[in-house]
Amino acid sequence: MSEKCNQSCASCSENCAERKEEMTDFTEKPHEMSSIKTVIAVVSGKGGVGKSLVTSMLAVTMNRKGYHTAILDADVTGPSIPKAFGIKQKAMGNEFGLLPARSRTGIDIMSVNLLLENDTDPVVWRGPIIAGTVKQFWTDVIWENVDYMFIDMPPGTGDVPLTVFQSIAVDGIIVVTSPQELVSMIVSKAVKMAEIMRIPIIGLVENMSYFKCPDNGKEYQIFGDSHIEEIADKHNLKVLAKLPIDPKISAACDKGMIELFDGNWLDPVSEVLEQVEEKND
Repeated sequence: MSEKCNQSCASCSENCAERKEEMTDFTEKPHEMSSIKTVIAVVSGKGGVGKSLVTSMLAVTMNRKGYHTAILDADVTGPSIPKAFGIKQKAMGNEFGLLPARSRTGIDIMSVNLLLENDTDPVVWRGPIIAGTVKQFWTDVIWENVDYMFIDMPPGTGDVPLTVFQSIAVDGIIVVTSPQELVSMIVSKAVKMAEIMRIPIIGLVENMSYFKCPDNGKEYQIFGDSHIEEIADKHNLKVLAKLPIDPKISAACDKGMIELFDGNWLDPVSEVLEQVEEKND
């Protein structure tokens, strides 16, 4: 280290042993009329593990506890949140900005499907445009008095996750996984990305963990033995919840009635999220 070192590594060309790399701050402010207390990103290393389902159920669970919740659907090419909530109206706007749609029980939702003429219209956009759209969902939408915002992330570690983690002040990440052994490697990628972006990982949620037979009450592990405990131990994380394979949940999503699901599997997660909000107060 030079005797004239001023500890400002970003503007220094010296390659000394004490050099500290600084991350450029790309954080965007939300709309000036927005009020958002806590932001939780729900991620998965791969598709098909039920990330959007967990996002929806988390928003419903916290809503039932009396909090005003919202969902920012960042999965632009595969948006499924509006259908799960049965929302068919389009997002509206005024001279100040764009307004999210509101579900039956008062959950605010913004998704690209609320802007398309038809729900089945494909989003054939390149990565930067998709990432820019997600950023606008944060900066141009008026999110009023939101206690918990859940961001439904697309799978993987590409443009959109990078944009969200850099642009939005995310308070924590929940990683959704499934019991298959292959998933452990993919989850590790998502966890490592969060660590690189310096965002706290709240814990893991395992979906499709087991099937409970209605005839005998026994639990069967359809996809084999769970590896979530091993993954959690490897990264020093908590296992927050394990969701069963339940046809009633799928039926509720298909009918747009996820708000009526009957189950308390995510109650332990809600208690952890309340602790996150306390830290923000």
